[in-house]
Amino acid sequence: MAADAPLDALPKAPTKAPTKARPDELPRELQHLNPAQREAVVSDAAPLCILAGAGSGKTRVLTRRVAWRVHEGTADPRHVLVVTFTRKAAGELASRLSALGVRDQVASGTFHALAYAQLRRLWADAGRRQPTLLERKVRLLSPLLPRGRDATVQPVDVATEIEWAKAQMIGPDRYEHAASVAARKPPLPAGAIASIYERYEDEKRRRGLVDFDDLLLLCAEALERDREFAAGQRWRFRHLFVDEFQDVNPAQFRLLQGWRGDRDDLCVVGDPNQGIFSWNGADVGFLTEFPQHFPGATVLRLDDNYRSSPEILAVANAVLGHDARLHANRAAGMHPSVTCHPSDREEAQSVARAMRRRHSGGVPWSHQAVLTRTNAQLVLFEEALRAAQVPYRVKGRGSFLDQPEVRQALIELRRQPAGTPLLSGITDIDELLAGDGPEERRHELEALVRLAREHAASDPTATIASFGAWLVATVRGDQPERAGDAVTLATFHAAKGLEWPVVFLAGLERGLVPIGHADSAAARAEERRLLYVAVTRAERELHCSWAERRTFGSRTHNRTPSPWLDAVEATLRALAEGGDGTDWRRHVHEGRATLQRAPKREARGLEVGVHADPAVYQALKTWRSATARDCGVPAFVIFHDTTLAAVAEAKPRDRHALLALPGMGPVKADRYGDELLAVVAEHVSA
Repeated sequence: MAADAPLDALPKAPTKAPTKARPDELPRELQHLNPAQREAVVSDAAPLCILAGAGSGKTRVLTRRVAWRVHEGTADPRHVLVVTFTRKAAGELASRLSALGVRDQVASGTFHALAYAQLRRLWADAGRRQPTLLERKVRLLSPLLPRGRDATVQPVDVATEIEWAKAQMIGPDRYEHAASVAARKPPLPAGAIASIYERYEDEKRRRGLVDFDDLLLLCAEALERDREFAAGQRWRFRHLFVDEFQDVNPAQFRLLQGWRGDRDDLCVVGDPNQGIFSWNGADVGFLTEFPQHFPGATVLRLDDNYRSSPEILAVANAVLGHDARLHANRAAGMHPSVTCHPSDREEAQSVARAMRRRHSGGVPWSHQAVLTRTNAQLVLFEEALRAAQVPYRVKGRGSFLDQPEVRQALIELRRQPAGTPLLSGITDIDELLAGDGPEERRHELEALVRLAREHAASDPTATIASFGAWLVATVRGDQPERAGDAVTLATFHAAKGLEWPVVFLAGLERGLVPIGHADSAAARAEERRLLYVAVTRAERELHCSWAERRTFGSRTHNRTPSPWLDAVEATLRALAEGGDGTDWRRHVHEGRATLQRAPKREARGLEVGVHADPAVYQALKTWRSATARDCGVPAFVIFHDTTLAAVAEAKPRDRHALLALPGMGPVKADRYGDELLAVVAEHVSA
């Protein structure tokens, strides 16, 4: 079919896939899909919103839907645009489409990279001088920051505020009011930020610069005011697909509307429970209120999880706290754990030892990860892993463009004539890949070649000269995963989109989870979703921990556990009693009632008092540790300290007296009662 064929000339797809065929008789795009996934692939609804829970096969469904429409003839691959949020996602998408027989025609990329490619073509066609792209805001911001008392303010923190404002399409004149309404906590008074913001914009105009955020608004404005430009882009990109739609901000949404025009051929995929970037301007409402933004839209759900064990999903559902449920499709596995450590340093050392044990048992280092709420928490884990000789990488550290292999490859490219077509120019890099160089070097070069092909797909006239500028707009300091067997250290935010068989969630303390500055209901709800995202990164093992003391600077502070650990511990108690974890709310209520009746405690540590026999209490703890070890569960799942203290105080001699104690239900009494009474009797008689 000709590239300029009108959209309505394309044949219509059937509304449903064959339903009576055996799985091996189904088209390739529909094989190995569950009914909900298959419906999302073949649905002829438009606009279409697919709500895809964590581990539900989101990327599989998105790529299968593109391939299905291409192979059915309802979408021309030359007119398909898939918008992603990272280079890694774009690469994964291209790889999967290639495996499905859709090669080298579908355009994909981030909002910023696509906008920049389109603007460069617009400027070139109009004979306009192209503004210079400002790679880093801090270069311009540093001289604008105050001196003296406020000199400690970092340019990157001010840049974050400006990026938030631009994502919300808020200029300097409106920043102060908008920041107040949004309860922002800028590094300087809002009025001072607004003044710096205004001077920053003036300085950019004076120097002929644009920043990454400008690209979105400049492209959106061009689509709105230039009918010829808009018609050209809408002709080129007739079929729109957007991944991770919960992360879209108002500026990106405006650009998407510019690309879409008045057409309905739009499919978005996202998960409202993974909306964790509102601090950076994202608005999950574009996803949750999709039918209001796009009247007549259809919404489909994918709730079957194929990543995590049922026990991990039980914890994830409890953390989330509402009725939305992911359904497990993996075999039952190890119960998650919750561990309290005396200090943050001991927590890090304990995790390092646990990782070494698993590696000795055959688990690759790269199958393990440590996730924390903040970057600062990772420093202790770096120290502990180095001391334990555990190899590690910190997610997101370093720049792809700074890697020696990439720098050298770009130097070689620039030696060719500037007007050389890009796909011809990268032939030399392809030849380097055919060699026997180190695996890590090949990994970097493969990423560079893929980026070149992505750019060429979105701009067929791309040259070597245009590729360098496009790279800066695309990578923005992101880097591909490095080769080699190493543990991953990452923040909850940086871990989004990734997964590991074994995950350690550390530092789960009040003030960190949720973060201390989350003082509104909306902020706390996002912090809860953030913990949910962290939990659902785990496939087979999940280990949660917190520390009773944590050092900040030169001061050590007493800590208390995250309030959401109550739901986690209740889920583990429900699992230990043979349930599926869904009745965790009952266990939370029982636990709270126990605390009200139990001996007084200081923070989480037990205050034995004069009425509890210390010898009996210690013997009970020794028995509990051995029992927990034999059962493969955390000690508190057997009994809480408060219950053991009550036993050590009452020293019951029969089952009736045992059942009268706080925290002692019939199930626990039947399971452990005889052993408890035996421990008490041994010490009482002694």
